[in-house]
Amino acid sequence: MSDVPAVPEPREVSTWLTDMDGVLVHEDVPIPGAQEFIARLQESGLGFMVLTNNSIYTPRDLRARLLRSGIDVPESAIWTSALATAQFLRDQRPGGSAYVVGEAGLTTALHDVGYVMTDHDPDYVVLGETRTYSFEAITRAIRLIDAGARFIATNPDPSGPSQDGKLPATGAVAALITTATGRQPYYVGKPNSLMMRSALNRIDAHSETTVMVGDRMDTDIIAGLEAGLRTILVTTGSTTQDQVGTFPYRPTFVHESVADLVDLVDEWAQRG
Repeated sequence: MSDVPAVPEPREVSTWLTDMDGVLVHEDVPIPGAQEFIARLQESGLGFMVLTNNSIYTPRDLRARLLRSGIDVPESAIWTSALATAQFLRDQRPGGSAYVVGEAGLTTALHDVGYVMTDHDPDYVVLGETRTYSFEAITRAIRLIDAGARFIATNPDPSGPSQDGKLPATGAVAALITTATGRQPYYVGKPNSLMMRSALNRIDAHSETTVMVGDRMDTDIIAGLEAGLRTILVTTGSTTQDQVGTFPYRPTFVHESVADLVDLVDEWAQRG
C-alpha cells in the first residue's frame, strides 16, 4: 500500500524510467512484482528505460543478468552511467582520448563513441566502478590528473552492495584521487540530471509525460526531480519509508514496491 493518493495529477504518462538495483532486483534475485511490471510496460507499448549507475557491465551483460532473474528487458532499453559518460565526452570533445580505470561496460562505451584508450597525455582520466581497483592504476590516474588530464567519474556512489556486505565503489575511489590531487571529478551519473535527460533523448521522450521510479532519495529521486519528472520512490531498496521525511525534497509518490505500479501503467497512460 502507499501513503499517497493512488491516482496522479491529470496528466498522461507515456514514458517510464526505472532504476534497476533495489527496484527490479536485489543482486540476481527479482523483487516481487518486477517481472510483471516490466511485462506490462512491454505489452503497453509505452517507452521505457532501465537506468543504472553501475558502469561495470555493458547493456548486453545486464540484459543477460536480468533474464536470469526472469525479467525480460531489451538491450536497447538499458541505459548505464558508462553510456551516459561516453555520450557526454563525445559531445564535449569528439574523438578524444582517455585513461580509464574501469571495466568492460565503460571501455566498450568509450570505444563505441570513437575514443582512444591511452596512458600517454590523455584528454581525460575516466573513473568507473570495478571490482579490481589496483594501486598502480590509481597512482597512474593521479599522476595524469596532476599533469593536466581532466577528471571525470561515472557516478558518485561511495559503496555498493554484495552478498558479503558493502564494497567500495566509484565515489570512494574518486575521493582518494581528489585527496591526492586536489581535483574534484565531474560526475555524469545520478544524481546528475544529465543522465536522466540523456535517457529521455535516447527514446525521444519528454519530461512532462515521464515518471522516474527509484529506491534512493539521494540519487534517483533528486535526479528525476531536477530533470522535471514526476517521481516514485519504492521502499524495497536503500531509502526506507521512515527516512523520506528527513530529506528537504519529496517524491511525487511513495509505494512499497513496483508490484503496486503494475495496474497503474495502463491507467496512467490513458489519463490526460
